[in-house]
Amino acid sequence: MASEVVMPKMGATMEEGTIVAWLVQEGEMVEEGDPIAEVQTDKITLEIEAETTGVLLKTLFDAGATVQVHEVIAYVGEAGESIEDVAEKPKSTRSKYAGDDGQKTVEKDTVEDKPAETGEKVRRTPAARKLADDHQVNVRDITGSGPLGRIQKIDVENYLAEKRKRITPLANKMAYEQGLDYNGLQGTGHRGKIVKDDLVSLDSATIQEAQPVGGQAVKRVPFKGMRKVIAERISESAYTAPHVTLLSEIDMTKCVSLRQELLPVIESMEGLRISYNEMVIKAVAYTLKQHQDINISLEGNEIVHHSGIHIGMAVAVPNGLVVPVLRDVEQKGLVVLTKEAKHIGKLAREGWLSPDDMRGSTFTVSNLGMYAVDGFTPIINAPNSAILGVGRIQEKPVVVDGQVAIRSMMNVSLSFDHRIIDGAPAAAFLTDLKNTLENPFKLIV
Repeated sequence: MASEVVMPKMGATMEEGTIVAWLVQEGEMVEEGDPIAEVQTDKITLEIEAETTGVLLKTLFDAGATVQVHEVIAYVGEAGESIEDVAEKPKSTRSKYAGDDGQKTVEKDTVEDKPAETGEKVRRTPAARKLADDHQVNVRDITGSGPLGRIQKIDVENYLAEKRKRITPLANKMAYEQGLDYNGLQGTGHRGKIVKDDLVSLDSATIQEAQPVGGQAVKRVPFKGMRKVIAERISESAYTAPHVTLLSEIDMTKCVSLRQELLPVIESMEGLRISYNEMVIKAVAYTLKQHQDINISLEGNEIVHHSGIHIGMAVAVPNGLVVPVLRDVEQKGLVVLTKEAKHIGKLAREGWLSPDDMRGSTFTVSNLGMYAVDGFTPIINAPNSAILGVGRIQEKPVVVDGQVAIRSMMNVSLSFDHRIIDGAPAAAFLTDLKNTLENPFKLIV
């Protein structure tokens, strides 16, 4: 009997997904585990895999359609099989993609993947399988470099790096500036690479016909996908959690000096340049360890005190904002933290985050210091109870020990949920954070 393919629920807050592209056409054969469709959720793009082997009998939605979670989007069965009997039954509300908590629970084999059409089995290491699962990669698309063709973690990493090269730098800049989603777009450049002209046609297809208003043309872009989900979550946080924001000015002169000393050290070890963002994140984790009453969240009728310190790092991406998570930051040195922050930031900007990369933060840092922004009042990233907004560092004349001196100053703002955090504990946290950043050498001992 034909089986249903449903829109998966990839997280507790996901309510709908947009079909970016069908990777298999009606009448084509698919095997269990083969990608059928590319779907964009609230903040990531992923592939839906076939749960059974058979023929794609029918697709119920065109590319570009937005579908509610658990809605049937296609049928897979034997060639020529009727789908009428299945279609008349109540729609499925469960697939291997959704567990009771709404999180992805894809079944995994312990040693080998299912046989491919040739009858051969795909051999891979557990680390390779995990990385492939995290990025929704079909391991059958990867050539292994290990013994007997076994796929190793480095093979998956190389495959992902190659996929990220599918767009030219100029086209990528254009996509970023115009907020264009090029996922699912077939490029016309060398070996299918996306070029600027491909995005011009995409822009024309995405934007509705311009209507003159007051003698001027208006560009209309559909309010959906990532932009719509961000709007809904920001509104929910702003209208649900009573926001209070505390402001402070921090003397970053010693941080500037410490960074200059660490730059050649970390660059020689990892080939990476430590930024003030990593230093602020480390200082936040250091201070949260002393203020566990800030590392909390409100879940239903319970205040949850988190033992781990997992920092959400706000990253601007084309047409939106994502918050990947750096885990157990209080346990990591600046070298490891710099490496992880650069890596996950790159994945975010290139659209390669997995759902797990954005789950479980206990506090968020939003840094606009690279812009001409002195300060701002950030909105809490639910279910966190607090968020730190970071402005730029500027040299200013300040009074130090009764004398005017030029110091590197930075404004920060702490927004917190007044339902579960009172003003005094929040002020104590911000005071100690200021002290930590003004005496940053404690971060490396």
